[in-house]
Amino acid sequence: MDELARYRLDDRVAIVSGGSGGIGVRTCAALAGVGAKVAVIGRSAERLTAATDAVTAAGSEALPIVGDMTVKADADRAVFETLERFGRIDILINAIGGGAGAVLHNAEDYPEKDWDWIFDLNLRSTLLPSQAVARAMIAAGTAGRILNLSSVRGQLGLNAGYSAYVAVKGAINALTRQHATEWAKHGITVNAISPTFVRTPQVESMLADKEFYEKLIARIPLGRIAEPDDLIGAMLFFCSDASSFVTGQNLTLDGGLTATQ
Repeated sequence: MDELARYRLDDRVAIVSGGSGGIGVRTCAALAGVGAKVAVIGRSAERLTAATDAVTAAGSEALPIVGDMTVKADADRAVFETLERFGRIDILINAIGGGAGAVLHNAEDYPEKDWDWIFDLNLRSTLLPSQAVARAMIAAGTAGRILNLSSVRGQLGLNAGYSAYVAVKGAINALTRQHATEWAKHGITVNAISPTFVRTPQVESMLADKEFYEKLIARIPLGRIAEPDDLIGAMLFFCSDASSFVTGQNLTLDGGLTATQ
């Protein structure tokens, strides 16, 4: 028996919401590399090129979709376009998020505008694609996979003005459990991964601060931050038949950070 065969995604269709980002592009390439056709959602047509090129370079088919996943009509349209092109949806990866260091405020003075922005960027962009894909899976009778991108900050506080970000990632963890509970009867599994800092263009300016970087890695037992590659093994597990009896779980990918807390 080929034990690795259960990780293959041949003839399956994946949607990567936020596929044009640093984590998203690597994710699209990995899914294509094990056989999946990939619909890639991003706000900018220009930025989608890297992800679609990665999919075709891996020998699979890509569908670029421009849309804002904080808007219900766009999320619904992305699902419609994927079904129209590929005829089915088996996998959704919600990889939109961030803003952690962009709006830092004391908890007692956290501005409503910045709070709402963080929640839209991270939680609404997870909720709306999940609902649209789940409706399509339920209608088609597809035993699908939904994977959310959370963060260690959903489990740990940080005394540095991160009220909104910590709260929204905790909400994603709770939503993962709730969706897993409700959609299990339809054969849909819902899980999450929670990395610590991942080296992407989004955080380059923060990592360029030598003092910040040295303090950051000093708290991680493995002595480094994550690279996008460090997320791929867990993603393929949760998106494949290898995880068919796993749902409602949140796997922390943090180099041992939470083990020290």
